[in-house]
Amino acid sequence: MSLTAPLRGVVPPVCTPFGSDGEVDTGSLARLVGHLVDSGVHGLFALGSTSEVAYLTDEQRATALETVVRTADGRVPVLAGVIDTTTARVTAHARTAAALGADALVATAPFYTRTHPKEIARHFRGLREAVDLPLFAYDLPVSVHSKLSAALVRELAEESTLAGLKDSSGDEGGLRRLIVELGGRDGRDRGAAPRFSILTGSELTVDAALLAGADGVVPGLGNVDPADYVRLYDAARAGDWARAAAEQERLVELFAMVDAGPEADMSRSSSALGSFKEALRLLGVVGNGVTAFPQIPLSAESVAQVARRLRDAGLPPVR
Repeated sequence: MSLTAPLRGVVPPVCTPFGSDGEVDTGSLARLVGHLVDSGVHGLFALGSTSEVAYLTDEQRATALETVVRTADGRVPVLAGVIDTTTARVTAHARTAAALGADALVATAPFYTRTHPKEIARHFRGLREAVDLPLFAYDLPVSVHSKLSAALVRELAEESTLAGLKDSSGDEGGLRRLIVELGGRDGRDRGAAPRFSILTGSELTVDAALLAGADGVVPGLGNVDPADYVRLYDAARAGDWARAAAEQERLVELFAMVDAGPEADMSRSSSALGSFKEALRLLGVVGNGVTAFPQIPLSAESVAQVARRLRDAGLPPVR
């Protein structure tokens, strides 16, 4: 499904299920894609942070993306993460993604080496010129150690280098300022960048972001409960902010599952990814809750906490 209009709505970053051998479990991944599409999501983001892209080999990336594209079968657009350290490496991933049928690309700024904003601009322009697919910037300073400024994003949006932005910066004020700079708070009039989409990566402030004028959300928790994020989005689009806030509060409670893993034993990222995957296993969507090595798996006690959060949210485990 080509992106002929600005992307809006709920676009979950698709988890990558693994088998006990550590390879991509394509059967579970296909079921997950069906679970998401059948719940009414508006797009899929494969090979992002929640997909554990940084842990995947090039072959595993290709296997995961091919499975997502094939299973989506044109019902919703598929955005492919092409995240890597340098422009050359990102461009190689982008060419593979295009060959596999992705509808758009998602890239961060270059990382590992320190990069100037002018070099970041060259990076995005070079990638867009090399591969003729809509390009979304992924603002993720916690991982790439540079923040995309509003001025840079606006420049690249107005010249049509960028088709959109996934904001995972944690800077809610900065996100609001960018929305205003690009054409107001209604999320539809982007001024000189009418086809530009602004998507929040925060699971916990979606209602506020949509009220400010964001076009949609890329929620990791959306793997577990995509239908509630769709309900939240629909309520916001209808102007029913009280209902949107109520759906958001329910999702905030469900999101507390990411604290299941004790900080003394694992990183917050490992706990969150492990919780999402164990939740999907408990719900019968995927066959295994394992995360990529060397992340530490959740303990039985932590998995029980995830199960309690699911039951409290009205999502009873089937396993």
